[in-house]
Amino acid sequence: MKQKKKLNQTSFLLLITIVLFFVMYAIGCVIFKEQGFAKTQNFLNLFISNAGLIVIGVGMTTVMITGGIDISVGSFVAMACMMLAWMMERAQIGAVPAVLIVLVTGIVFGLVQGFLVAYMDIQPFIVTLAGMFFARGMTAIISKDMISITNETFMAWAKAKIYLPFGGYVNRKGVMIYPYIYPTVVIALIILILAFIMLRYTKFGRSIYAVGGNEQSALMMGLNVRRVKLKAYVLDGFLCGVGGILFCLNTLGGFVEQAKGFEMDAIASSVIGGTLLTGGVGNVIGTLFGVLIKATIEAFITFQGTLSSWWTRITIAALLCFFIVLQSILAMVKKKN
Repeated sequence: MKQKKKLNQTSFLLLITIVLFFVMYAIGCVIFKEQGFAKTQNFLNLFISNAGLIVIGVGMTTVMITGGIDISVGSFVAMACMMLAWMMERAQIGAVPAVLIVLVTGIVFGLVQGFLVAYMDIQPFIVTLAGMFFARGMTAIISKDMISITNETFMAWAKAKIYLPFGGYVNRKGVMIYPYIYPTVVIALIILILAFIMLRYTKFGRSIYAVGGNEQSALMMGLNVRRVKLKAYVLDGFLCGVGGILFCLNTLGGFVEQAKGFEMDAIASSVIGGTLLTGGVGNVIGTLFGVLIKATIEAFITFQGTLSSWWTRITIAALLCFFIVLQSILAMVKKKN
C-alpha cells in the first residue's frame, strides 16, 4: 500500500510536468504562429540545444533520488570543455583519446565525491561545493584564455546531421526541407532510456530508491547503503563527462566562465520533473520534460525578441517554487493519511 502511494505521487508529479510542457508549447504555437514556432525543426531544436543538459539532468536525478545532490556539474562541464579544447588544440591529441580521457576524469571525479559522501559521511552539499570550486579552478589553470576547437574529427562529429523523413516543408524556392537532429540528441535520448530502464527494472535502480526513501529501512533489507551511494555518484560523474562532451560539441570551445549556473538548471529540471529534494522519488522522464520546459521558455524569449534572457531564470524560479510547494503539500497529505 505504501509503495502504491509512492507510485501515485510520482505519477501525479510527472503528469503535471508533462501537461505543463504541452500547454506551454501549444501557447507558443498560437502566439508565434506567424514566426513558424510550430515547425518540426523548432521542436527538435529544444533537444539539440539541451542534449548535454538532458544527460547531466539524468545524473543529477539519480543522485537526488538517493537523497544527495551535486552542485559541481556546471564547473565540471566547463573543465571538460577546456580539457577537450586544450588537448586537441594545444597538445595535438586526437579527438577519440581526448574524449576517453574526459570520460575517465568524470568517473574519477564521481568516485572521489562518492567516497567522501558515502564512506566519510560528509554532507553532499559540502563535498560537491568543494568539487565545484576545484573544477572551476582547474579550468582556469588549464587556460585562462578561450580555446576554439578546430580538430577535423571533432568538427565532423559536431556538424553531422541526421535528417528525418517527416515534418518537411517546401521553401520559397520550391525545395523540400526536411528537419534534422544531431548525433548528440540520439546519444542523450539513448542514455535517458537506459537510465529509465536501470532505475525501474534493475536491482541497483530499486536500491537507489530504497536508500533515498529510508536509509534505516534499506539497511534492514540488507542493502549496502554506502556502496549504493558510491555507485550513484560514480554514475553521475560518468554522465557529467558525457554531458560535458555533448555540451562541447555544441559550443566547440572552452573558456573559464562556461556553463555557469548549469548545475542549477539541472537541479531545477529534476525538481520540476518530480524529483523530491528529500530523496526516494524521481523519474528521468520527468527530468526530460523539465529540461524541455526550460528550453520552451528560452524559445518564447527568442521568438518574442525584446525580452531579456533573464526572464528565463525568473520563470524557472517561479516554477521551481511552485513544484517545491506542491511536493510539500503532497508530503503532508501522505503523512496525514
